[in-house]
Amino acid sequence: MMLGIIKRNLAYITRNCFVILYKSSVRSYLEYANSVWYPKRKTDIDKLEQLEKRATKLLLELSSKPYSDRLKNLNLPTFKYRHYRGDMIELFKMIKGMYDPTCVPHFDFTELPEDSSGTRCNKYKLTQHHCHYDLRKCTYTNRVIIIWNSLSDYVVSAETVNIFKKRLDKFWSDQDVLYNYKADLHGIGNRSTIV
Repeated sequence: MMLGIIKRNLAYITRNCFVILYKSSVRSYLEYANSVWYPKRKTDIDKLEQLEKRATKLLLELSSKPYSDRLKNLNLPTFKYRHYRGDMIELFKMIKGMYDPTCVPHFDFTELPEDSSGTRCNKYKLTQHHCHYDLRKCTYTNRVIIIWNSLSDYVVSAETVNIFKKRLDKFWSDQDVLYNYKADLHGIGNRSTIV
């Protein structure tokens, strides 16, 4: 609906104006409480990305380019990437105690050996619990652990949320999923939450 309002009221729109309108009017609805609800099926992700595809075609100079090129030109990451990023930001806030401890889910930390400085894990490594049912695999407390454990110690040891965001964006700057929603995060091991 918001995308239709933008299309009807603005015959010609510049890139900067489009990005501001899209982020404030359209994407804010798509990402509202995204750590609570999670599109676990590929068809659900396709539907969300379809809306972003339509939105980026509003710019006439980019409408003939492929979707990933339009996203690169506008510096807009895919919805899938934003979802992963949002999950990590919320988990960072929980681990650093920025929320009331009685309201957040409980996470178990893995004991690391003292000589673990050369391993590929961080000092806030979480324990992954085995799930018997597919429904449990897609819950927030389970789906974020593999991704969190793949982050470097430099990223997770940030002092503030803004520093964490900057370090996370830099750490993930070479990920294919940034502009290709059919890709997945690489370097995190086996993830089978999207079916």
